[in-house]
Amino acid sequence: MKRIILVGKPNCGKSLLFNQLTGLRQKVANFPGVTVELKSGQFKDLEVVDFPGTYSLHSLSRDEEIAIEKLNEAVHDEHTALVVCVLDATRMERSLVFALQAQALAAKHNKPVVFALNMIDEVHRYGYSIDTDALSQKLGSPVFALSAKALTGIAEFKQALPELVANPPEPAKEAAESQSEKALIERARQLSKEFGINVDLVLKNQNRIDTFLLNNLLGGVAFLAIMFFLFQSIFTWASPLMDGVEYLIGEMAIGVTAFTGEGMLTDFLNDAIFGGLGSFLVFVPQIMVLTLIIGLLEDSGYLARAALICHKPLSYFGLSGRSFIPYLSGHACAIPAIMAARTIESPRKRLITMLTIPLMSCSARLPVYALLIAVLIPSDSYFLGIFNLQGAAFFGLYMFGIVTALIVSLILNRTTAKDKTLTDMPFILELPTYRLPHWKPLFHRVITAGMQFIRRAGPVIFFISLGIWVLGYFPQGAGLKDSLLGQIGHIIEPIFEPLGLDWRYGVAMIMSFLAREVFVGALGTMFGIDGADENIGGLAANIQADGLTLGAGIGLLLFYVVALQCVATVAMLRAETGRSRIAWGLFVAYGVLAYAIAALVANVIG
Repeated sequence: MKRIILVGKPNCGKSLLFNQLTGLRQKVANFPGVTVELKSGQFKDLEVVDFPGTYSLHSLSRDEEIAIEKLNEAVHDEHTALVVCVLDATRMERSLVFALQAQALAAKHNKPVVFALNMIDEVHRYGYSIDTDALSQKLGSPVFALSAKALTGIAEFKQALPELVANPPEPAKEAAESQSEKALIERARQLSKEFGINVDLVLKNQNRIDTFLLNNLLGGVAFLAIMFFLFQSIFTWASPLMDGVEYLIGEMAIGVTAFTGEGMLTDFLNDAIFGGLGSFLVFVPQIMVLTLIIGLLEDSGYLARAALICHKPLSYFGLSGRSFIPYLSGHACAIPAIMAARTIESPRKRLITMLTIPLMSCSARLPVYALLIAVLIPSDSYFLGIFNLQGAAFFGLYMFGIVTALIVSLILNRTTAKDKTLTDMPFILELPTYRLPHWKPLFHRVITAGMQFIRRAGPVIFFISLGIWVLGYFPQGAGLKDSLLGQIGHIIEPIFEPLGLDWRYGVAMIMSFLAREVFVGALGTMFGIDGADENIGGLAANIQADGLTLGAGIGLLLFYVVALQCVATVAMLRAETGRSRIAWGLFVAYGVLAYAIAALVANVIG
């Protein structure tokens, strides 16, 4: 199969164009360095490969070096039929520096090049137009003006691609001769001056907003306000949806069990399916709200500003401003966040970032947080009469994870020997233009996040709920305390007594080492068995009636903030660091720290 490769500088809209061509749902965001690995898809009978964005063929980091090596291999490969250089029409000079280098590289291997002048809709919005025919003559390669967001020129581009592959244009001879980087930079400047729009015009509105958002004092206050809003919204926006899901699950339980009558099947449906799996499904709306808010921050261009604001304080802890992005992504899932750390130029700071990402409260913890906060704090409690106390508790838990990560980062930075191979690199970050979100990909990402959460955790929770139900139900009629599960639980109960928890919580905590979400499903199943048919309240109400103490509840919350209870995250750390000792050592260290914090809080508060 013939191949088309997409290349360009970071944040030029290359991934969105890739989505438009292939129909895939590649992550798209308004932040440089989103694509950290090669993505491939199919357009008609052609393979399309999306390469990571780079500013130059002369790499600054190991990851850029690898990306450039892959680009060289692709250009040399006989299956590569066309190189598409994506240009940011609003910042042509920056785009052309790399594009001209890529054109010269392609010409060396006799590969044709076309230029996709993206974001042309923004150029038109400023009242400008670009003479693509004249630019094409200057570059020696075809130029297509398009907008991957507004779909301007996309149909024509799709129609032209197969023809360009079948009858490729001649490689630009002038490009092959322009080997000097200085000459390429000068040529990019001249072309941008002749054909590009006035950059000052583009930056005018951006600078006006940045004067506020990047102000030393006001910018910091705005940042904290935005973060507080983010975590408040996770609870307050999702609450009505969660109540709706809980109501539907309750009605389904009543409707289904009405047909099954009394007996083992009804007990299984009530306790394992609706009690265990249903308790977990209630929290899916929170995952979707979290994804929506983070997506809005990414697409708007604010995340790059947040990274810049955070660079100075984070550098004190041995981190980089770019660490902020993986940290924020870690609140959705640690696995892509660890991969996102590849964009950090400094290998040492990248390693410290990866080791502390598990302390960010990922979406898998949300069901645990929401359940225990609902148990400990009444839903009608407000701070200053404005802020919901449950939402404020969410913010406190997330901040506790962030502060713990910073303390651990500081300790790692100050105590570990500096490897000479892990030299620091300069902090370089392009501030993208403020833009409205790409609504269709964003909403698709929100729905996908919810579905992936269900697909990933649902089967695990189902089988664990099934196992717990079988062990807790038999011997039949014995009751949960005297069941097989109860007998096993009493053996491990001494481990959890210092935390103020009984064996049921201990069983749920051990089970949740497979995935944190399992904690809710496991408790839901056990409380369902224990309550029998007459206990039809929600899981939070059942735990409240059972008498969980404030100290034990807070300790349990903090345990889940710190403990690394995700096998997939351990595996990803092993893959990214290349060392099993680091991954499993972190697993043990965070587990011991979490236990100590939970025991201290439970005994101090009582």
